[in-house]
Order: sequence, then C-alpha cells, then structure tokens
Amino acid sequence: MESLQHWNNIYATKQAHEVSWTQALPKTSLEFIHAATLPKEAAIIDIGGGDSKLVDFLLEEGFKNISVLDISEEALTRAKKRLGVKANYVNWIVSDITSFHPTTFYQFWHDRATFHFLTTTVQIEKYMATARQAVKPGGFVTIGTFSDRGPTQCSGLNIRQYTEATLTKELDNGFEKIKCLTEDHETPFHTLQNFLFCSFKRTVS
Repeated sequence: MESLQHWNNIYATKQAHEVSWTQALPKTSLEFIHAATLPKEAAIIDIGGGDSKLVDFLLEEGFKNISVLDISEEALTRAKKRLGVKANYVNWIVSDITSFHPTTFYQFWHDRATFHFLTTTVQIEKYMATARQAVKPGGFVTIGTFSDRGPTQCSGLNIRQYTEATLTKELDNGFEKIKCLTEDHETPFHTLQNFLFCSFKRTVS
C-alpha cells in the first residue's frame, strides 16, 4: 500500500520533465524488441511502463497486442490521455508486479527500471515466478536496471544495483542470456545514470 501511494503521488504531482526516468525515445528498448523479430500480433508486455512512450512507438510500428502494467493508475491515466483514441488498442493493467497473476502468455516481456526497485529476496522470487509463468517458451525478456555504476536510490527509494553476472544469476532458472550492455541515460535534469540492459530467451521447462 505504501508503494502504491508513493507512485500515485509521484505521477499526480510531477510532470514528465520532473522525473529522472523520462525518455523522449526509448532507443535501447526498441532495439531489443526489434532484435527479437516478432510478428506484429506478438503479445508484448511493458512491466512498470507508467507513462513511458515505448507504447507509442510500438503502436506506430503496427504492433497489435500490447499490454502496459504499472502499480500506479495515475501513471497509466496519463499515458492514456497522451495516446488519445490509440489508448483503446492497449491492454492497461493496474497491478503491483509482485502480485500480478497473468492470464495469457507473452512473447516479449520488457522491464526498464522496475526490477531494481525489488530489494528483498521474496519480491524478486515472486517477480521471477510470474515471469516464468507468463513468458511462453521461446519468448523473450529484456530487463533494464541500474548498474553497479548507477544510482543507489531513485525517487526517494532504495534500489538494488546489478552487474551482468548478478542479473543473469537471477534469471538462471528458466531463461538463457542473449546479450547485455550498459549505457548512460541522460535525465531531464542533464545528469547521467548508468543502466544495465540484458535480454534473455525463455527456455523450455
């Protein structure tokens, strides 16, 4: 409940240029999705998508089965307003990822900056159990987190930093690493945050 109130308050009181994670163009995320060579009907879910513009670009490219999940209804409402009538072509899910119960299989699971907010073993185990349930064999997962050269807090909350080795270890059970990279994200305040992105393929259980 505290987490829900925190994020609803953030999105109710701050505009996009006032939060560090805003991207005009989610270039790296799109590159990982393009690398998967998905059909336009592929089920894609953006975990913690908030009011990210990733969904805008996916719709523009013709993807037809997009879900955006976020704990904050305020965040999703902002995204819907921005998209206008296009919002009707998106499945919006208000849920904490650690209590999300998927009812469909996804071919691509995208998460930029939700995973590093999970700071306990229990939270991480719940997340991974959900991902294993939700991502179909042969499907893909891309996770972006703060690297070990990135911040230790975000939005007033503690986070967990990752290296390629530690992030890969969390996905050992059910996922095979494809590629990892690090990059500096320039915030709207013109500061730099170092991110680690890794992509994985769901193995056959």
